[in-house]
Amino acid sequence: MAWFEVLALLGIGTLAGFINVLSAGGSMLTLPLLIFLGLPPQAANGTNRVSIVLQSVSAVSNFRRAGASQFALSLRLAVPAVVGSLLGAWLALLVSDALFEAILVAVMLGSAVMMLLPQPRIDTRPLTLERLTPAVYLAMLFIGMYGGFIQVGVGVLFIVVLYRMLRIDLAQVNVFKVLIVLLYTLPALAIFVINDEVRWSYGLVLALGSMTGAWLAVRVNMGPRGALWVRWLTLTAIAAIILRLLLY
Repeated sequence: MAWFEVLALLGIGTLAGFINVLSAGGSMLTLPLLIFLGLPPQAANGTNRVSIVLQSVSAVSNFRRAGASQFALSLRLAVPAVVGSLLGAWLALLVSDALFEAILVAVMLGSAVMMLLPQPRIDTRPLTLERLTPAVYLAMLFIGMYGGFIQVGVGVLFIVVLYRMLRIDLAQVNVFKVLIVLLYTLPALAIFVINDEVRWSYGLVLALGSMTGAWLAVRVNMGPRGALWVRWLTLTAIAAIILRLLLY
């Protein structure tokens, strides 16, 4: 890698790790970046998982040290997500590069629109086991399949299911999200590794940045208004990337 590629991976990785833990949309920055740096779309999709796994490890461990941990319930929610991710990763390897790039643009546009929608004010409450209905498990299966396929914007889906459907407060949504993402990304990454679609040097440098961003985000996450100021920064970057993809 050239020095400017290393700097780009570290800088965008830090921003993406911060965004992924605090809100959603980090992969909307990292996946196109890997493509811009010359990786084929499928290799970029697989390589991006290295960063996601390591930043999730960083976020989970830091949440635990901060006293925010929901391991038992997160594990239950992760089981259908893991099943879905295996199917999603397998499907991702079947599509052509051109189709994958078209899907990426469509997904980024859809995710950006959803991020612009105001979050309704909901009376939240702690999650309990009896509230995990079959509909919730089915939703987690879909999230896992989507995450296994492309990952981009998956945090938006977590907000829909955990905040709007289960009425968990947004700070706790992030605690659940990072552990579930870690658990379902591991088998998805394994599928990409087996199919030689991971470029480790790019993935590890990107991960170094994203772990730093995740470490910073855990501390911001403890504040009540942590996700508000980062939204427009994210959307501005996404708009620039979508324009670049359309002109690529």
